[in-house]
Amino acid sequence: MSYRLIFTDQYTKRAARFLKRHPDLEKQYLKTLQLLELNPHHPSLRLHALSGKLHTLHSVSINLSYRITLEILIQDEQIIPVNVGDHDAVY
Repeated sequence: MSYRLIFTDQYTKRAARFLKRHPDLEKQYLKTLQLLELNPHHPSLRLHALSGKLHTLHSVSINLSYRITLEILIQDEQIIPVNVGDHDAVY
């Protein structure tokens, strides 16, 4: 089963700023998004639910330092990226 990524205008702007600051991560970032569409439960993504004020979101790893927070709508097979950045920026 594959999922569909839904990009909001707000996320697109955040991602553009992130990639402008970290152009060296563009390949890893795109690979993460591709894998997320194919299999969000792939072990390398380290998908996990968040808690506290972000309890409605999940997170996946781009690498050890950077994350993407997500809203996952399992029923509709949609994934909506919310934020991208380092640990402190997205949590």
